[in-house]
Amino acid sequence: MTAELVRGQNHPLPGTRLEIRVSAGKPIVAGATLGDEQGKVRGVEWVAHPGSPTLPGLEVSRQAAADHRLAVDLGALPDAVHRVSVLLALPTGGAGPASFRALPAPFVAVTGVDGAEIAGYTLTDLDAESAVVALELYRRQGAWKVRAVGQGYAGGLAEMLTDQGLPEARALAAAIDDAVAGGLA
Repeated sequence: MTAELVRGQNHPLPGTRLEIRVSAGKPIVAGATLGDEQGKVRGVEWVAHPGSPTLPGLEVSRQAAADHRLAVDLGALPDAVHRVSVLLALPTGGAGPASFRALPAPFVAVTGVDGAEIAGYTLTDLDAESAVVALELYRRQGAWKVRAVGQGYAGGLAEMLTDQGLPEARALAAAIDDAVAGGLA
């Protein structure tokens, strides 16, 4: 049975090999960060994005799209990783919307590798945000869970990555924007 999550709610994950599906109606960027026990992203090598789509245990889309599938193998993540944050952002510099207010509410689903939905979350009440942490997978007492987050950032990817403790946040946000622009061209 699928759990329909609301902001702040969590749900246990039955396995370690998962897929995260994102549906937004318009092209958006999907990525993920790896966090330690405090949720801090230790460096750019802990961020999966279109310019660097593969990390141990994680693979994201190489381009902006209306629908995404992120592959996650929690068992293959480095031992220091305790959190995987799924990020959604609007492409910059194009003719697209400047904030999530202009889009239908994005929907994020966590599924097993067989496609069976484990949990879903519709990100409602987004307004001036151009980037959002949609959900996080986190390890607590040896077990993995999913939490619906929905934390938005009007300052975009740079503000979101700074909030996660990444010192190189602005440079990485610019590199992600460049990679997306190259994929859209």
